[in-house]
Parts: sequence; C-alpha cells; structure tokens
Amino acid sequence: MSIKFAVSAHCIALAFAIGPVMAAEGETAATRMQAQSVDASQLQKRFTSIGTLLTTSSAAKQIEASGNPESLKRHADARQLYDQAKQAFDSGDSATASRLLSEASVTMFSAVRTAAPERISSQKAQTDFTNKLESVKALLAAQKRISEEKGNVDEAAESARQIESLLADAQAKADEKQLSEARATLERAYLMAKASISSMRTGDTLVRSLNFASKEEEYHYELDRNDTHQMLIKVLVEEKAKDNPSMDERMKAFLERAGQLRGQAESSAARGDFGGAIQLLETSTTELVKAIRNAGIYIPG
Repeated sequence: MSIKFAVSAHCIALAFAIGPVMAAEGETAATRMQAQSVDASQLQKRFTSIGTLLTTSSAAKQIEASGNPESLKRHADARQLYDQAKQAFDSGDSATASRLLSEASVTMFSAVRTAAPERISSQKAQTDFTNKLESVKALLAAQKRISEEKGNVDEAAESARQIESLLADAQAKADEKQLSEARATLERAYLMAKASISSMRTGDTLVRSLNFASKEEEYHYELDRNDTHQMLIKVLVEEKAKDNPSMDERMKAFLERAGQLRGQAESSAARGDFGGAIQLLETSTTELVKAIRNAGIYIPG
C-alpha cells in the first residue's frame, strides 16, 4: 500500500511541475494567482501525506526493521529531500518545493524496494520451514502407527525418539531465527523418518498393499527408497564418520556392496527384468541400513 502511494505522489508531483509550462500566454493575472493558490494548497496536503510516508507509515517501519544499510541510507536521503522541500516552500519557492517532494517520494520508493527482498526472503524461509515441519510431523506419526501395526520392530521406538530430538533442535534454531540451520536439521529428520518407514515396509504386505500397477512402478518405488537411504548417509552418517575414521572403514564394505547391487539392479531394469531389479534394490537398501545402524543411527531392520 505504501509503495502504491509513493508512485501516486510522484505522478502528482510531475503534474504540478509541468503545470506552469502549459499555461497559455493570454492567461490573466487573476487566473495565475488562483493557480498558485491551488498549488500551495495541494503542496500542503502533499507535505502531510509524504511526511507520514517517511516517518510513521508501514513502509518506514519496514525499512527500519530490514536493517538493510542501502535501504536505510536511501530513507535518510528521502527525509533530507523532504526537509529541503519545506525550506523551499517556506521561502515561497513552490516549484522547487514540488520538485524536491517528488524526489523525496521517489527516493522513498527506492528505499522500500531495496528493503523488500530481504523481508520477502525471510517470510519465505519461515513459510518453507513451517511447511516442512508439518510434513516431518506427519511422517513421524505414520512411522509410529506402522511400528504399532507391525509390532516388535527392532529400533522403531529409538528411531522415533531420534526424529523427535531433531525436530526439537530444528524448532529451537527456528525460534532463534537461524532458519537456514533449522531447515538443514529438519531435512535430516525428514530423511530419517522416511527411511524408517520404508525399512519397516520392506518385503511385507504393507508394500504389497500399495497396489503397484506394474513391476516397473514398484521398481521406481524401490529406487526412491534406495535414494532416501543414500541421502540419509550423506547428511547424517558421513558427518559422524569424519570424527571417527574406524567407523568410516567399517562402513565402506556396506556401501561398496550396496553400490554394486544398485548397479546390477539398474542393468536388470534396462533389460526389462524389473522383478529381478526389485530384489537387487531391496538387498542394496538392506546394506545401506546396515551402514546407517553401524553409525549408531536407529533405522528399523
């Protein structure tokens, strides 16, 4: 709303600036005096509205809240132009006052525009975090429900506790406005919940109940499961392995075996043998689960 007003004020200013140029030569003194009187009246109104725009409007508050150095400088420049316009008006120079008011409004518009990207980016980051948080909570609820349905699932409860811990950590970071770090933590929780669910579904009726239209569709489902576990290793396990070289050595065998099986699965799928590819992918993902659990991260197996 403030930006629209700034544009309108600029247009009004231009209208008053070119008005005297368009006056006809045969204009009477009385008409000119009347025009000058109208100009002065309009200028008074513009001083009031633009003064509000520069000091107490939502646009002014937005600039102050942004903390953007360039935006703050332009805001200060706009206020200085406004003060100069008042001085010109007080000395009887309405034309200069009108011009300076126009410059003040345009400069203010520039200041608001400079501040806006940061504000919009912050709002988007908060919205993205909130949406992702709800997705992870839904996955966690599904993970708990499936573990209850299956019963006696190894490490399912511990997996849920780790996910809950990550969620709490992410929320704490978000509360401190550390949205980038919060989103990264949330992504780890998301992958962990997804991997936990898919591991519990491996090879049982829960997978079959998905009613795949074809073996090829089921193959792509298994590809996604395999990808999820690989990403989880990248964001969780590799970080732990950096501080524990012996862990890295133990994991290599699991990861190499998983990679070989993944390659064989892709070759089988390329030949149209999706049934064989599915079995190879399931075994590959099992090797990834072993690597993840070896790092102390609880994924049901």
